[in-house]
Amino acid sequence: MWKRFATGALGIVVVIGVIELVQQLVRHRVPDALGVGAVAAAALAAYVAHVHYVERRAVDELALARLPQAAAGFVLGAGLFVTTMLVLSLLGVYRFVGFASWQPLAQGFVVMIAAGVIEELIFRGFVVRWVQSTAGTWIAIAVSALLFGAAHAANRGATPLSSAAIALEAGVLLSVAYVVSGNLWFPIGIHVGWNFTEGPVFGVAVSGNDVAGALRGSVHGPDFLTGGAFGVEASIVAVIVCTLAAGGLWIGLHGKDRLRPPMWRGGIRRGLAGTVS
Repeated sequence: MWKRFATGALGIVVVIGVIELVQQLVRHRVPDALGVGAVAAAALAAYVAHVHYVERRAVDELALARLPQAAAGFVLGAGLFVTTMLVLSLLGVYRFVGFASWQPLAQGFVVMIAAGVIEELIFRGFVVRWVQSTAGTWIAIAVSALLFGAAHAANRGATPLSSAAIALEAGVLLSVAYVVSGNLWFPIGIHVGWNFTEGPVFGVAVSGNDVAGALRGSVHGPDFLTGGAFGVEASIVAVIVCTLAAGGLWIGLHGKDRLRPPMWRGGIRRGLAGTVS
């Protein structure tokens, strides 16, 4: 068991190290969009190399045959955020004002892809996968969600409630998406679709970070509805919408068939390779 945890921890360190190295190499040397694209590509390469050479198995969770699931995930993620904004609009919290510039869309798309890829490799590709291999599916989802919420605790405008919201709406949803699909492309797509629609499209803060958007609007109301300075992601509406989506995915894609019990309850003993299919 400890060997598995050490292997997973090593993988996270390697990927983060590669990300930091490439960031330093490209900073102020190439356009921002190209730089973040290079960082994401390097993170993917580091993940694949670690799985292939250290874990010594095929990288089934990133099989190119499953790449179309990223598009399905993108549509779902975008739809969930649009639904959230529609509900906020009906509640009088969000008001559409007009159109701004469409220029942020292209660069914003690349940035959101990079963020989605990097975070899913770490929190789902490593954390869910290797915790699930020993402690079972439910504990893996819980651990990944808690760590994902904690990772956003230092963002601008973050509060304990915003971290809890991120853990519930994104941490749980994306972990469930990984478990039920058996690949990383689906949660990557959901992650990118949500963030892209939130920032470059609607122009509201993404996890506390201000992003220029193609649409102009205003968000006013109590923090539990608006999310405060952190942004709509910390809204109770977003939490409810994404939690319902997670439950729908679990039921619709037969999540029970993907459950892995903890090893101490007679769980699988096939190693890390047994956690994806």
